[in-house]
Amino acid sequence: MIVVIKILNVFTVCFFGHRYVENYSELDRRVYKIICELIKTKEYVELLIGRDGEFDQLVSSAIIRAKRNIFDANSSHTWVLPYQKADYINNSKELDKYYDSVEICDHSASAHPKTAITLRNRNMIDRSELCVFYVVHNSGGAFKAIEYAKKKNKTIILLQ
Repeated sequence: MIVVIKILNVFTVCFFGHRYVENYSELDRRVYKIICELIKTKEYVELLIGRDGEFDQLVSSAIIRAKRNIFDANSSHTWVLPYQKADYINNSKELDKYYDSVEICDHSASAHPKTAITLRNRNMIDRSELCVFYVVHNSGGAFKAIEYAKKKNKTIILLQ
């Protein structure tokens, strides 16, 4: 018997934004539209988030809505932790239901907490074909991440 295994073409997207969001409704609409378009046009989409602020929560909500409203078999919603966090340890059952997968970044897991998030962010950018940013201030982790993505010549969508 011959078994044919089809390897999916995975398109990876990461999301970064400031901890606090202005114009929440408009930003939500734009993020939802991007996610819907990716789910409709790509064979398989891996959607990576960091869960470190309002923007990450907005993105997660948009991912869940899009997967429910369009199709959920060709995408994954992944929370990438920089290291083992108490939030995950204390709420793993609920969080494992909320996300399709939760992973700890190998590159940052043993780093000092002050550098771990930067290392995790860089790893997410390195493995992504597309990086979506909400950056309106020239400071902070999201700003540093977009500067790194530009340096790596990544395809970038900038939401302002």
